[in-house]
Amino acid sequence: MTRIIERFDEISDGYEVAFVDLWGCLHNGVAAFPDAVSALEKFRDKGGIVLLLTNSPRPKASVERQLDRLGVSRDLYHEVATSGDSARAALGTGSFGSKVYHIGPERDLSFFAASDFIPGLADITRVPLAKADSIVCTGLFDDQTETPDDYAAILLEAKNRGLRMLCANPDLMVDLGHKRIFCAGAIAAAYTDRGGESLYFGKPHPPIYDLARNRLTALTGRVVPDKRIICIGDGINTDIRGALVEDLDSLFITGGLAASDTGTDGQPDPEMLQKFLNTAQIGTTASMGHLR
Repeated sequence: MTRIIERFDEISDGYEVAFVDLWGCLHNGVAAFPDAVSALEKFRDKGGIVLLLTNSPRPKASVERQLDRLGVSRDLYHEVATSGDSARAALGTGSFGSKVYHIGPERDLSFFAASDFIPGLADITRVPLAKADSIVCTGLFDDQTETPDDYAAILLEAKNRGLRMLCANPDLMVDLGHKRIFCAGAIAAAYTDRGGESLYFGKPHPPIYDLARNRLTALTGRVVPDKRIICIGDGINTDIRGALVEDLDSLFITGGLAASDTGTDGQPDPEMLQKFLNTAQIGTTASMGHLR
């Protein structure tokens, strides 16, 4: 049976660094979770390093501004690594061509902003699908009303043209307040199901962990041993699977995406939680209902 804890500080002394997920763990897209903020403040105040590791398709600066609006103080965390930054670096190499068709909302246009650190981005142009070398998916055009089924025609045309899809956010779904909405990962999965090629740069895939470790090393001036890092998140197939693949410890927040599957009412039901983990074929170092 996985260990169920009441508070993060029951285990936090064993770690120097926490790689912390955002959506469903620190906030719900509408407001920050006060208990989660308090738990990370305690970890930080004891000398712990908080690195926010998110599948947001936007650059670090954009995510920081979003956190400002949600009431998360910048002194809570030390560094941010986003799926968007990892994907932007890949796009800047030119391996997806210079003309891309963008699937995603207007709010994600910062993904394409020029960067002194990624010179190749200046050469990227968004074009209609018929002229594209590849597809960049940061989300749905309207995640409040659409589902992946609404993209059948686009995905069929892209597949017939042999276009690759760069997925800037591998998440399938997130909870916006009390509403569950689809993310870019759901579009990429639908494209793969139709025979298209989708490439991912966020959790649970290696590029975002490489980015996080590089930023952590730049922050600390040394390589922090993996055994001193814990990953915290509510996505079993992103946060927890990614930690497992990277050989990092993990704290599974069951009250997010898996709340009903784990019988979480304050805390998870032990038997339901273990059945859920067994079905996913994923282990976790510890679990709790909500970060606190």
